[in-house]
Amino acid sequence: MKSRDTGWARAFAAWLARKRVTPNSISVASIFFSAGAAVALYFSGQESSYYRVLLLAGAVIGIQSRLLSNLLDGMVAVEGGLKTKSGEVFNDLPDRIADSLILVATGYAVRGLPYGPLLGWCAALLAVFTAYVRMLGGAAGLPQSFIGPMAKQQRMAVMTVACLLSVFETRFVRVGTILWITLMVVNAGCVVTIVRRTAKIVRELESR
Repeated sequence: MKSRDTGWARAFAAWLARKRVTPNSISVASIFFSAGAAVALYFSGQESSYYRVLLLAGAVIGIQSRLLSNLLDGMVAVEGGLKTKSGEVFNDLPDRIADSLILVATGYAVRGLPYGPLLGWCAALLAVFTAYVRMLGGAAGLPQSFIGPMAKQQRMAVMTVACLLSVFETRFVRVGTILWITLMVVNAGCVVTIVRRTAKIVRELESR
């Protein structure tokens, strides 16, 4: 991630390391940020106007805080010298929970539109599947592939933009339409990501 090389990220990670904040606790915190985003997204489908704007803003803050946690846990572990033996578990498992919370909640935010909750559950399942394929490559002795087009950071970037655009949709389209379309984009992008990662693993294994 390019953000790792920025001054503010290094300074923040160094401060956390000095305070002896463990990378595992930062990873777990990402679940709570995602849960906050999920609650905001869920109820955004029931509110309109002013309160909906606040809920969407809360969802953006939660999503971005989740990504910030994902950035800082690794930096604190490696550069701060606080890496633990169980770090791999804490580095990956909270991400799967966080993805599912946000994507499923988005489905229920658009439950008034066709297949809304189903799209959310499918997106959550496919998001976990993209990680499974990545780790499958690692288990086969290959470098883990983070190619997209719908890797974790890309999924959350798409969700963030969708929440921001949804603030204005009452003036142009039916409430929830942007998030509904976004779920379809995430689903399609995850399928492409799974196919690309799987094909890459097979090619690399066969070329040994």
